[in-house]
Amino acid sequence: MSGKLYIVPTPIGNLKDITLRALEVLEGADVILAEDTRVSGKLLKHFGIDTPVSAFHQHNEHKRLESVMDMLEAGKRVAVITDAGTPGISDPGFLVVREALRRGIPVEVLPGPTALIPALVASGLPSERFVFEGFLPVKKGRQTRLTRLEDETRTMIFYEAPHRLVKTLHALADHLGPDRPAAVVRELTKKFEEIRRGTLSELAAHYESRPPKGEIVIVVGGKPKK
Repeated sequence: MSGKLYIVPTPIGNLKDITLRALEVLEGADVILAEDTRVSGKLLKHFGIDTPVSAFHQHNEHKRLESVMDMLEAGKRVAVITDAGTPGISDPGFLVVREALRRGIPVEVLPGPTALIPALVASGLPSERFVFEGFLPVKKGRQTRLTRLEDETRTMIFYEAPHRLVKTLHALADHLGPDRPAAVVRELTKKFEEIRRGTLSELAAHYESRPPKGEIVIVVGGKPKK
């Protein structure tokens, strides 16, 4: 009899954003697969959860996939978490979900924290239709992706690393126009949360003089309809 795979979102900053159901699943699991066992260890210790933890990240998920399936097919309850947010959204998780479903193993995905929705709403840009692009390619395929977005009329959401923020804002301005409205949402739910709105060129100029830190979401307005 097969076990069950649980996809469990974890707080993106403020630990109070954990759900009661998430705590219940983590406590009741036979094993927790964590992106970084050190990061997850702090979270689990804070809530007094002593479930065994095993590393499962982008560098080993292909190698570990078969052993994870063996645990599930042996009847184990396996919970997957990442350092922050929902597994599978720009984080490990997709492969194990796909393989579990292919083998007929039950998968339960819990709702919970993710950075893209709060950033979208806080940006003040249209939110009834949007497209999530995750991280843009660093090199190969970057220009192609940006060119394809030039005629996108929906609000666009990107994740970005702080050391690449200014370069990305300039690239977006080059392809979408320097006056395109946007917002940079930084360190959501944390002590130094920042939401800065303006045009792409204004935001690029601001962060050129004030190098950012922390987790960053960029929200950009779509191409105006004629």
